Amino acid sequence: MKKGLIVLLLALFTTHANADDVGEESTLSVRVDKSARLMFLLENNRVIKYYRIALGANPEGHKLREGDKRTPEGNYTLDLVNEQSRFYRSIRINYPNTNDIARAARLGVSPGGQIMIHGQKNGNGPHPSESRGADWTDGCIAISNDEMDEFLSLIPVGTPIEIVW
Repeated sequence: MKKGLIVLLLALFTTHANADDVGEESTLSVRVDKSARLMFLLENNRVIKYYRIALGANPEGHKLREGDKRTPEGNYTLDLVNEQSRFYRSIRINYPNTNDIARAARLGVSPGGQIMIHGQKNGNGPHPSESRGADWTDGCIAISNDEMDEFLSLIPVGTPIEIVW
């Protein structure tokens, strides 16, 4: 991705400070732009860090059912850290929410679950992108192991996450 595009995206997701921000408690959030393959860490709606990401192998559109290899879209919460992940370390996105469950029920399918932000696959095999392409997860959001360590050091459980196309 070209540096100029990243700067433009950072500008779009960053709001300017105003007098009302002074003295307020800091709020952290995460925003994922699936179409740009970027995940932004925001503090008081200002980008403080971003990560290049890999998504589900079928990334376009909202996750509808288990096994569709889509990454969900919408507003969720990061609700559980898994130190025993098959993909280095991970933090769970609380998908499915009540809307996702209702949609899946209308379609007569399981919504799936266990959608995570995680590192790379454990073991000695090749990096998943070598055999499965740039978007290689089953619906999760993947970053490098070093980035996962950094991300988990910055983001507490309970942090809101917004995922958009």
